[in-house]
This record gives sequence, C-alpha cells and structure tokens, in this order.
Amino acid sequence: MSNVADVIIVGGGIIGCATAYYLSKRGKSVIVLEASDNIGNGGSTRNGGGVRQSGRDPRELPLAMYGIEKLWPGLSEELGVDCEYHKEGNLRLGKTKKHLEILQGLTDRAVACGLDVRMVDANEVKEINPYLSDEVIGASWCPTDGHANPMVTTLAFYSKARENGVRFITGEKVLGLKKIRGRVREVVTENSVYEGDYVVVAAGYESREILATVGIDVPMHRELLECLVTEAEPHMFNQMLGTAEADFYGHQSDHGSFVFGGSSGIELNNKDIGMENSPSNSAITAPCICRGIMKYFPDLENAKIVRTWAGYVDTSQDGVPVLGEVEEVPGLIIACAFTGHGFGIAPAVGEQLSMLITEGSTAIDLSELRYDRFKAKI
Repeated sequence: MSNVADVIIVGGGIIGCATAYYLSKRGKSVIVLEASDNIGNGGSTRNGGGVRQSGRDPRELPLAMYGIEKLWPGLSEELGVDCEYHKEGNLRLGKTKKHLEILQGLTDRAVACGLDVRMVDANEVKEINPYLSDEVIGASWCPTDGHANPMVTTLAFYSKARENGVRFITGEKVLGLKKIRGRVREVVTENSVYEGDYVVVAAGYESREILATVGIDVPMHRELLECLVTEAEPHMFNQMLGTAEADFYGHQSDHGSFVFGGSSGIELNNKDIGMENSPSNSAITAPCICRGIMKYFPDLENAKIVRTWAGYVDTSQDGVPVLGEVEEVPGLIIACAFTGHGFGIAPAVGEQLSMLITEGSTAIDLSELRYDRFKAKI
C-alpha cells in the first residue's frame, strides 16, 4: 500500500480526525499516523466535554463562536452519529468577591468580541439551576454554550473520515520530519517513511519533539489533569458547568452520569503520579475535585464514582493554541498546544486547516494563533 498522500497528519486525536475528515470532504488523500494502538487514546476522548465560548481568550474565541454557530448544530447529522450535543448554556460559578472579579473580566472581554454572555446574581443562578448551593453568589451565563460526548464525537470524525478514504495507521510512532528541497515532505516513523505535499502535526505535547526535527520549537509544557465519572443519577440539568478558578468543570451526560474534570493543584510536585512516564491517577486528586463539587452541588454528596482517568494537557506558554503555517518550513501545518481547550473548537480547527491547505486561506483570521507570535519572545 502506498505511503504517499496529499496530506500526512501526525496524531489521531480529535484535531487530527476532524482535519482528516474535512480534508477528505474536499477531495484530498490523507494518511493519519497515531503512535498509540487506539484512535483518540488521549484527552480527546477523556475530557469534560465542554463546547463553550465563555471563559476563552479573545484570540481563540472566534474559532469557538464560528464552530457553535455553523458546525456543531448539524454535526450529528453530518457525521451520522449522535454526538450528544446540547446547546443549553454554560454557568461559570463564583463564591467570593475575587471570583466575581475574575468572571467580570472574562465577561467584559468576551462581550467586546460580540459574544452573548452576561453576569447573573445568586437569584438568577438559582433560577437557571436550582441544584446549586447557596454558597454561589454569582456566575457568568452564556446561553449559547453547551457540551457534547468527547469519545463519540472523536470516533464519529474517525469513522466518517475512513468512509471517505482516509487511511489511519495506529501503533506508528513518528520519529521526525524531513525536508526535501527546503519543503517538509517526509514523515519518518519507526517502521516506514510517509510522503505528502503537506504535513499537519497535531500530536499534543509530543508535537514539540517532532517539530524540533525541522528546527521548530513551540513553547509549551505538560500539565496533568484528571476526570471522573459517576454512576447514573436522576436527570438534574443540561448546562455545562465551570468555576471562576477552574477547580472543576463538567456536565451531566444523556444517560445520567456526571463527567467532571479538575486538578488538585499539586500535580507538578506529587511524586506519585508518574509525570515522567505514562499519566496515572493520584489518590489525592479525585477526592479534591469531589470536595469542590459538593460545595457547589450538595445533592451529589452520595454520588458514586465508577472510574477516573488522568491525562496530559499540552499547555501553551501564553494559554492559546498554535495553529497554521510556519513561514520557515513550507508545507508544515501546526495544530497543538491547545491548553485543554481543544475539544470544543476541534470541528472549527479541522475545517479551517482544511481550507488553509486546499485554498491557501481561512474564513477565520488565525494570525494571532500562528507560531510566528513567539518569534520575538524566544
């Protein structure tokens, strides 16, 4: 079988799968290389499921707004799978004056970008979600935010891309990239060499080592986050939830279980969580997340956790993704450093990168997310 395609994508998470799908929809041949044995093996299928605009940096907000307006509403029909998408709002909660100041700042910046988001007081919070604790004194409220099922959505993009002829190769660890006559064309793995007119690197934190083989360094680091899932509970609410300091976030799924993510705040210094090896859960983190949740939702006090998982987030130096072309390496497209924000904007990222490759331009201005923004700083 040929190892040549129009586009080689490194990384089989939701970004890689979505980009592959939209490229195949535009008639391009695509090969996706995934180091693990499973598609979506990392955070793409294991996260809080947020499809949100509120709380985002203004530089990535246009992608989130575009996706929610134009892509997410029809995604289940397009992919032929129920992605469990709910567009029923996001409450970002506050319990202190400091929390409200944080939320007000986020709200003001989002409103300046044209987003429908506003601050609500304790009474209105209770009207929106009566299960909240009296400790909540205010929140930001974005009625067009929502959530979806990460695993189902990632695998839906994968399946539809395969139907369109995309070739996925798992267990294929990429060692590096090679330039031919000044343009990146080859992707070297442990087993083979693949060649394409374009190479998209969307491999999370591992992108940094891969990009270094052609002299590119994206300033990012790994952060460990955990998620937990409860047993099914009676239906309570459909909003996506978060807090001012992001100590937890999540939603109730269609089948009743709650999916929450968060951290203990001591991951970098906890010697028991395997930061230098594969990600692993800590006995500290889930109880820490649960204590926070119970202060906001007393009714969940007796909810039973059925599983937890841990994973690395590819955190950018300035908190927003790195997307687009690299001037000094023609043919190279970067899509990494999503800082835990990748799931909700994945459809928009995939569509825009496919436009960039096939048309040479995008519908959304990605200039503030380009690699070039770091040139004066590193």
